[in-house]
Amino acid sequence: MANPYSLTFGKEPLQVISRMAQMDEIIESFVADQPLQQIYMITGVRGSGKTVFMTEVAKDIEKRKDWIVISLNPEKDLLEGLAAKLTSEISISSIIKNAKINLSVFGFGAEISGVAPINDIEVAIEKILENLDKHGKRILITIDEVTNTQSMRVFSSAFQIFIRKDLPLFLLMTGLYENIDDLQNEKSLTFLYRAPKMILSPLNMGSMADNYEKNVKVERDKAIEMAKMTRGYSFAFQVLGYYACEMDDDKKVYSSFKQRLEEYVYEKIWSELSGNDKSVLFAIANSNDGKISAVREILNMDTNHFNPYRKRLIRKGVINGDERGYVKFTLPLFEEFVKENYS
Repeated sequence: MANPYSLTFGKEPLQVISRMAQMDEIIESFVADQPLQQIYMITGVRGSGKTVFMTEVAKDIEKRKDWIVISLNPEKDLLEGLAAKLTSEISISSIIKNAKINLSVFGFGAEISGVAPINDIEVAIEKILENLDKHGKRILITIDEVTNTQSMRVFSSAFQIFIRKDLPLFLLMTGLYENIDDLQNEKSLTFLYRAPKMILSPLNMGSMADNYEKNVKVERDKAIEMAKMTRGYSFAFQVLGYYACEMDDDKKVYSSFKQRLEEYVYEKIWSELSGNDKSVLFAIANSNDGKISAVREILNMDTNHFNPYRKRLIRKGVINGDERGYVKFTLPLFEEFVKENYS
């Protein structure tokens, strides 16, 4: 029997723990008769399951009548990509054809006799969307791992115009917190600053334990112990399940689990932190319980100096500050990694 867990980033694994509440929030907002939102930005630390989550939402929406889902490559011209995919979508090709929209300048479709070609890609997309709207169609665009590029800025400005004109366009994007934050802070894209930013929650402990019990074939107590070891971190759930299926020796499972997390995620996260960020994490790792007063004492840092680091590390997804007066690591075995790698 093939291993049901995956070690590959970005690809939807066979075993998925759905974040039902967060999925429902997006889907209900989009599919309402009067949509509550037309854009969501999904963020989280590397390996938190952003791509898989977006894929789950897109698949649910794609099953619904009159919805079309289009995935765009952020490395290409996004407006041209959108126009190309709209015109090649079989389910709406007849609508576009009957609307007699001449897109031959862009290489989409044939020349239409007696109809002047459109030479502005934004105008072309707007005309397509107007005709789709008349037929009750809605378009969901998904873009994975966005960054603040010229193409992304141009696309975002056009999207703002489209939704201001009540066109049936919806957008779901994923990205690391700092990349989304950088995009949102563009002066020309103020509407993005107001767009909902959804930070992915940890996976449900009970659902993970159920999954391990069924697929790894372990007793309930062991399954709960495994679920707790992951701290709800999506990549850790897959990695631990994978090695538990491959090996019978708990020590070997633990060692492989730790090595995989460090080499595939933690080393990259660590390399992107400032020296002071690392010092704060080292102090947290060496405090008994993450009590902020104790951490500040180790650092010899007052509250005003400490708070910016606390907020930034929470946004990066490596610590949690939900409990008043405390900070705790969100990633499994990250304390050990910090202690081993801080110098």
